[in-house]
Amino acid sequence: MQTIYCITGLGADEGVFQKLDLSFAKPVYLKWIQPLPDESLSSYSIRLQQQFIHESNPIILGLSLGGMIATEIAKANPSIKTIIVSSAKTVNEIPFYWKVFQYVPVYKILPHWSIKKSVNIQYYFLGASSASTRKYVDEALEKADRNFYRWAVGAIINWQNKTVPSNITHIHGLSDRILPSKFVKADININDGGHLMIMDKANEISALIKQLCCQ
Repeated sequence: MQTIYCITGLGADEGVFQKLDLSFAKPVYLKWIQPLPDESLSSYSIRLQQQFIHESNPIILGLSLGGMIATEIAKANPSIKTIIVSSAKTVNEIPFYWKVFQYVPVYKILPHWSIKKSVNIQYYFLGASSASTRKYVDEALEKADRNFYRWAVGAIINWQNKTVPSNITHIHGLSDRILPSKFVKADININDGGHLMIMDKANEISALIKQLCCQ
């Protein structure tokens, strides 16, 4: 049975994949490792891969931040089949207005309570439309690691990748508010798909992942 290494998004854990049907494979949910001071997304990605992924021809499924990390791993390992969801492959797919934080890095002084209390804003941008998805967001915010949040936001806005690896398939929602589809050149677009469509449209996303993995 094929192993699928699943890399989650910022502030999320393996629960974000809970509604997917990955019964056709053996899913392995990667845990975050501690970032080094001022570590780049590229460096972090390779360390994560070296620690957890040791197969010669694995499949990686990356969500949001996890998709950016999967992109960096795919660049370094052309034999890896990579699927990214609700993510960006290059710096050009990240909206220009998020880059203001390069010059006004308020995320560095973000108090812990502000992450947890921003739930309604998070619902909106994540497109958390169902009760179960909102419950998951609530639980994820409650467990949010402030230091990892700060590092990850900085790593994303300072990401410099402009290479699109040939071994990636990108699935993206047309209603994504965090990474709007007008900035993204996805291989597969999902109508009415928000940033957390992996939960709210799990059946559709599951079928696509199975099809891509079995090709």
